[in-house]
Order: sequence, then structure tokens, then C-alpha cells
Amino acid sequence: MDHTSIITQVSNPKEEEIISFNQEKVSQSNSSVKKQRSPGIFSTFFCCFRNYNVEPPASNNTTTSLPPAPEENGTQPKPPARFLLPEMNISDYGKKCVVIDLDETLVHSSFKPISNADFIVPVEIDGTVHQVYVLKRPHVDEFLQKMGELFECVLFTASLAKYADPVADLLDQWGVFRARLFRESCVFHRGNYVKDLSRLGRELSNVIILDNSPASYIFHPENAVPVQSWFDDLSDTELQDLLPFFEGLSREEEVYGVLQNLRGR
Repeated sequence: MDHTSIITQVSNPKEEEIISFNQEKVSQSNSSVKKQRSPGIFSTFFCCFRNYNVEPPASNNTTTSLPPAPEENGTQPKPPARFLLPEMNISDYGKKCVVIDLDETLVHSSFKPISNADFIVPVEIDGTVHQVYVLKRPHVDEFLQKMGELFECVLFTASLAKYADPVADLLDQWGVFRARLFRESCVFHRGNYVKDLSRLGRELSNVIILDNSPASYIFHPENAVPVQSWFDDLSDTELQDLLPFFEGLSREEEVYGVLQNLRGR
């Protein structure tokens, strides 16, 4: 297993700019040679969400039965016997469910050393221990604590549990996440790991997903609160700026009207 494939991230635009510049130089110096080039080095680091033109399947807003996951060949596998989430805790009754992404939404992780990393997480892969350097997004602590008061919060990442679980242990000091879902809970649809909200076992009119990747919520864009991808900008205030919006949303009867207005803006 490629050790970098345990993390599912979008690419850092700074790295993409470097790759593009280097590839252009190579292309100019070899313009007479026409052959297919292998992907740039950074494109092999992470499983990226690049295909934003994915056609979603027909919507299904009911939670009475678990819809089967679509596959590449169009066949429908047998659905699992239960939903992804357990029964809601009594303390969360009446609260909406917020599905929160990890990479580039709450943190940025890298296998390259980062001098100011908030966490360094050892991950064992194929007998070798790799160090993952993790930066916390500004205001993430305040954001998580407040969201835990207002909502039933679920961590849902397309990264592997062997990386994401220890990061969540260090990040969530308050037990905000009632459940954690990883790559195996995603639907692999047309080259993307999609988070199918209809498989959670919650009423969709009371589910919100906060994610930096439109491809991850392509099945349910009407439930999404988009967030900008974050890498290392320490002046970023997006999580803090979102709190008043979520406070208001927590008091609404259902989420669709407010989120439709958000998309309109």
C-alpha cells in the first residue's frame, strides 16, 4: 500500500502550481516527443476529489430502508443489515445531525515534516511506521465545542481509520463526535469517495454535511454547507465565522429552506 493513500485530501494549490510549472517546462523541452505522461508526484500522494461533474443518482429522502450503494458497473449490491449510525443518544434527541469532514476542513495533514505541527501521529503501514504531521485549522477547538452543544456531530472522512482515528482522538478532547465514519463507509462512485447521507439512519431533512469537497456530497447537495479547503493559512477565520449560521440553523424546523438560501447566495 502506498503510505500516502491512507489520507484522502484535495491537493494544495501551491503544490499544484509547482507541478504545473515543472510539467510545462518539460513539455516545452520535449515538444517533438508525443507520449502519455505519468501523473505528477503530488497527484499520487493523496486520493483527490477532482471530478466535480459527477452525476448524482436519483435522490431518496426516506430513511425507512437503507438504499444500496451504487457501483461502477451499475449493479446494485445487497444493502447492509443496518444503518451506519447507531441509535441517537437520549441527550441528542431533538438535535439535528451534522456530518463533519476532517482533512482540509478541520485539519491539514502531511507526510512531509511541518515545523509547527500541532500533532505528529505515527501510522504503521506494511510493517513500517510513518509520521503524519497535522496542523489544526484556526478556531477549530472553539468550533467543535460549540457544535457539540448544538448538534449530534459525526466525523465522516474518506481517509482510513488507522490515520483518522488517532487524529480524531487528539483533536476532539471534549467527545463532540458521537460516531466516526471512515473510508469503508463511503460509496465509491465514478472515481470519488461519496458520503451517502441516506445511509446514516437519520431523517435527511435534519442532516447537514460540512465538507470542503463538493464531490463528497454529490448525492445530497441540498444538505451541504460548503467550506473552503484549508492548508496552512493561520489567519483563516471560516470556522469561527460559521458559528452564528449554525446557531441559527440549529433552531430551524428543517434544514432545506435555509440551505437553499445559502446556495442562492
